[in-house]
Formats: sequence, structure tokens, C-alpha cells
Amino acid sequence: MLNTEKRNPRTTHLDQMSTMEMVRVMNEENMVSVLAVDRALPQIAQAVDAVAAAFEKDGKLVYIGAGTSGRLGVLDASECPPTFGVDPRMVQGIIAGGYERLVSAGENAEDSYEAGVRDVEKRLMAGDVLVGISAAGGARYVVGALEKAKELGCVTVAVTSNADSAITQKADIAIVCDTGPEVLTGSTRLKAGNSQKFVLNMLTTCAMAKTGKVYENLMINLKPSNEKLRGRVIRITAAILDCSEKKAEALLEQNGWDIRKSVESVK
Repeated sequence: MLNTEKRNPRTTHLDQMSTMEMVRVMNEENMVSVLAVDRALPQIAQAVDAVAAAFEKDGKLVYIGAGTSGRLGVLDASECPPTFGVDPRMVQGIIAGGYERLVSAGENAEDSYEAGVRDVEKRLMAGDVLVGISAAGGARYVVGALEKAKELGCVTVAVTSNADSAITQKADIAIVCDTGPEVLTGSTRLKAGNSQKFVLNMLTTCAMAKTGKVYENLMINLKPSNEKLRGRVIRITAAILDCSEKKAEALLEQNGWDIRKSVESVK
């Protein structure tokens, strides 16, 4: 039996716990996700380097998954343009069953190998990176996508919570975060989902940093799309130039609210 399908001995009486006991055990079990990711850091670093290499050659990163896994991929991809100032095509997310499945469940979508092939064959080119995400590791939709991606000359990465699962056998790089049995048996939106979010955060943030989208630990390409981000852009510019926020704001206004241009205008 897959680890993610086993019963967790710590929560066999979940329905009888007090509220405080429930939240405490869930939080303690969440720590397992962090440790599971820690054990997979060598493989995560390998994947980061592959993604950065693709970016350097104008390639792209594409996530694909079903259910929670697919939603997390779409989420990470959607946050890259505002955070790093990149074209939306650079990091993309595909979810089994299409975007409708972001807001409504359709669990059978993960069973179609052919749909996985179809959803990536027009999206990928040689040199791109495809990250297949599946907590259990056996979603045929993701298997089909990984096999097609490899056929197209892409680097393939698997993100799962079960070792020796189908997607680990198909990928060039297998990231296995063994989060063990869930608090709620089989509900991989919990610990397994946590670990997936951590991994995807690392893949994009580190690859963007390695390819010049980050200065020190600052979002140098941040877009001031709302009042909060406008203030952050001012503070970032002021920090880089070691000047007042008032001067930083004036420079930004002169340079179309572009941090890089504002900094270069006085250096």
C-alpha cells in the first residue's frame, strides 16, 4: 500500500478529539512535510539547475498535475509574472480537465493518459522542463505528459510523495517527499500538498534568482500593480540606492516605475 494511503496511527480517533487536540496534531504532522522536503533537497537542487539552464536558453517551465497537484502548479505559475516581471509563457501550469477544475473537482480527469499527451504536445519544445506533480505518483494523465515531454526532448521532473511510483520511473529527476500517512487518511491535499507547495516555491524562486531576476534578496523586476506593491517598489529602490523613499519615488516616476531603470539612471 502507498504511504499516502495508509492510516495514521496518531489520528485514528480524530473524530473524538477536542478542537485543540485536532489542530495540535495537524500542526505537528505538518512539520513532517518540512522534514520530507529537507531529505529531497539534492534532487530539488538538480531540478533548479535544469530549470535555470532552460531559462538561460529561452526555454520554459511547465507544471502538470491533477486535482490539488494541478492547482498548486497553476498557482505557482500564475505568481511568477508579478513577482519576477517575466512573460506569462515562461512558467505555465496545466491542470487535468482544464481551468474549470481549478474551482470544481473532477477526479476522473487524472486517469486519461491520452489527455496528458494531448495537453503538452503543443505546449512544449525541446529544451523546456516539464514538472509532473502527483502525490500518489501514479496519475496516468501525468505519466502520459512525462513520456510525451521526454519524446519532445524536454527535461522531465517528477514531484511525488511515494518512491518507486510510476512518475518517478518516467522522469529524469525524481523529487520524492515522503510525507507518510495523512491526518485524514488518503487526503493528500494535506501533508503531501504542503510538500509540493514548498518544492514548487523553491524551483521558481531559486531558478529566477540564478538567472538575474533577483538582486540580493530583492524582487528587482516587481511590478507595482497595487498600492501595497507600489510601496514595496519604492522601498526596494531606496534600499538598493541607499537613499530616501521620497527620492526613490521621484526616480521611479521618471523611469516608468521600473526598478532597474531607476537604479541604472543614477549609477
